[in-house]
Amino acid sequence: MTRRLLSISALASILLAGLPASPALALDEADRLWLVGERAFADGLHPIARRALDRFVVEYPNDTRIAPAMLLLGRSRLALGEPEKSLDAFRRLRAIATLPAQQLEGRFWEAESLYRLKQFAAARAAYDDVIGKDAASPLAPEALYGLGLCELELRRPEPAIKAFRDLLTSWPEHATAAPATFYQAQTLVDLKRYGEAVPLLKEFATKYPKSKLVPDAQYLLGSARLAAGERDAGVAELQAFAAAYPGHPQAAAARRKATESIAKSGTPSQQQSAYTQLTQPSATAESLYDAGVIAGKAGKIKDQQTAWARLRKEHPNHPLAHQAAYDLAEAAFKRKEWGQAAGQAKAAAASDDDGLRARALLLGGESELKLSRFKEAAKSFEAVGGVKTLEPGDRYRALAGLGLAREQLGEIRAALAAYDAVASKSPDATLRNWARDRAAAVRSQPSQPAKPAGAGEKKS
Repeated sequence: MTRRLLSISALASILLAGLPASPALALDEADRLWLVGERAFADGLHPIARRALDRFVVEYPNDTRIAPAMLLLGRSRLALGEPEKSLDAFRRLRAIATLPAQQLEGRFWEAESLYRLKQFAAARAAYDDVIGKDAASPLAPEALYGLGLCELELRRPEPAIKAFRDLLTSWPEHATAAPATFYQAQTLVDLKRYGEAVPLLKEFATKYPKSKLVPDAQYLLGSARLAAGERDAGVAELQAFAAAYPGHPQAAAARRKATESIAKSGTPSQQQSAYTQLTQPSATAESLYDAGVIAGKAGKIKDQQTAWARLRKEHPNHPLAHQAAYDLAEAAFKRKEWGQAAGQAKAAAASDDDGLRARALLLGGESELKLSRFKEAAKSFEAVGGVKTLEPGDRYRALAGLGLAREQLGEIRAALAAYDAVASKSPDATLRNWARDRAAAVRSQPSQPAKPAGAGEKKS
């Protein structure tokens, strides 16, 4: 095969240059271009095919092979990621295609180009044309699949479900059967029609063992069963999924759903059994974190602290170690254990996640305020401003805390600057009003400046 591709490439170089490789290859120019274009396309050499066919359709518009050449040109362009140019070729094909099969195929690839261009309504109409003209065509299953995807993009779930069902009824063994089944089930789950979705998902791995969507189907099955009230079955599916595919983008979500389900509605014996299983000597960071969540929901604070202390000791740099530290800090703050809250928040602030880091710094600063450690509080609140990706609400919450710390430290100008920034720019109306009242209270004190720093001062 490699030698064949090389020979096609070499042949293309000779033929496209217009020079005969030998007397036996002394073809006329139209034959040369058609030969290279057709053979290169068949071998997947789309750049060569496009180059040859581009010349062919421009230089020989009256050749009897113009229609198939235009079709292959459009498909080559589409394969090379040029949907606008491919669409132009397929639309030009409409005027020159004389055979019904060419017209049908051109319309199908026109639909494919429109889909790539995200013109979903137009693509849907084109796919529908293909199905309407010949519902038994070899292109019909692909057109039904494309039609279903367009309906999903256009937020028309019922027509999408119908398209996928029609495909599976008529062509159950087609290459698109696996994704059609998955997207049908996913749409049914979105519509909360779990009773229809679960049977499709239960059989998915057996019917389509080689499909890349097998992991996604298992995750969706677990989620659907949980939502349908099949808690034990749903948890088992999600746990099996997370164990089998730990690197999957939904693995963390699966663990979280399973853990939350056990923590929220599991019996005490189920919770204890899950905790014991999750804290075995070979426990992963994820397992230890989940164990802490379950213990916390069950009211077993010491067990939670034990699991998360082990997590931080055995996996100190894991993102969940920082999350556990933050969760412990938040729980301690609610119990008014300010010292513990400040210490745990400091550990959580080492996270690389900007959102978690900002929340930890805020919680740490607020804990330090409660402990009357105002310098440490000010440092935490100032550090929030250094976080790269920061929610506006967090920024002004930190400024409000900074104002309080500066006020207590006697740094009145700095305190008023922070209060004024919050009062004028915070998106939270309650916080704005609080800052405005706080600034007014500070200014009303006889020993304090009557105006903000710099206001009304003359330059010397």
